[in-house]
Amino acid sequence: MLADLANGLARWLARRAGITADTRVGRRFARMGPGARIAFPAGDIVGPQRIAIGRKVLIGANVTLAAGMPAEDLPPGDAIISIGDRTTVGRGCHLVGRVGIDIANDVTFAPNVYVTDHNHHYGDVHTPIGLQVLDEAPVSIGPGCWIATNAVILPGTTIGRQVTVAAGSVVRGVVPDNCVVAGAPAIVVRQWSEDKGWDPPLRNERIPPPDWPVGYPTD
Repeated sequence: MLADLANGLARWLARRAGITADTRVGRRFARMGPGARIAFPAGDIVGPQRIAIGRKVLIGANVTLAAGMPAEDLPPGDAIISIGDRTTVGRGCHLVGRVGIDIANDVTFAPNVYVTDHNHHYGDVHTPIGLQVLDEAPVSIGPGCWIATNAVILPGTTIGRQVTVAAGSVVRGVVPDNCVVAGAPAIVVRQWSEDKGWDPPLRNERIPPPDWPVGYPTD
């Protein structure tokens, strides 16, 4: 009986207790577009005044959104983390920024993806790495990308449009448009071009049904 009540409450909270632009927490963000929602239970939210969330963005449960460190008092300024329209962020992802994480429209993150624009320097062998100065460089992820489970996007990464990042990949550097990257470190394993199409060819060519939406949404 108690278990049934607890499960019922959990389902009710999952439906009703999310964060939207009309909630107290939602109004703390630099921007939270119409139709955007953060699922219950929300993960850690740090520096929401420097986080901008676009229209119809869906953010799963237990997602960390951190602009700066919990005890850090960031000066006013533009958004450090910017999430484009219609982007979906899966459960358990971590977006941790200090200088700039820019995510374009229509990006899909699977669960448990880690994106950061800073890392600890390790050059001083006489000082604990966790106490050393941070290496910082902005991150950009282009429109229409698919970032699969357990991928890690490191500081200084620029990912083009329509890129698939395979599960478990560790990505750093510049990734061109219309490709698939995989591995640690990630490398291009398949790429599309106007003259060749997909190289190497796709194993299974998929033809969408006649009523399937094609192209980028315009709403």
